Amino acid sequence: MTAFTLDAGALIAADRGDVRFWDFSRNLEVRFEVMTVPTVVLTQVWRGARNANLARALKGCDLEYLDPELALAAGVLCGQAGTKDAVDAIVVASAARRGDHIVTTDPNDLEPLARAAKTTGKVLDLNDL
Repeated sequence: MTAFTLDAGALIAADRGDVRFWDFSRNLEVRFEVMTVPTVVLTQVWRGARNANLARALKGCDLEYLDPELALAAGVLCGQAGTKDAVDAIVVASAARRGDHIVTTDPNDLEPLARAAKTTGKVLDLNDL
């Protein structure tokens, strides 16, 4: 079974009603494939009651909480990839734990982190799915 970790860009697309996200999500649901969202990503995108589409998207996702092991792995990735974006590093470290593919709208930010993590999953641009 293939699994996917979503970053903030993917969730923003969901919230905006982006057809590519919703088609992708429906295809995964039919195949019983899993989408995971690190909870720190919610901080970047959640703004309250106006996020109805986002709330609907999250119902189909597993949430992963930041634990010390994940936090430390993300910090190491920031150092290895030369980036300061802790949330992106958490997304990649989270995906690397499971070998998930990462769904994003900004692969250029995540690819250096994925290379540093030596993850078996791919960074997938939602715009290309």
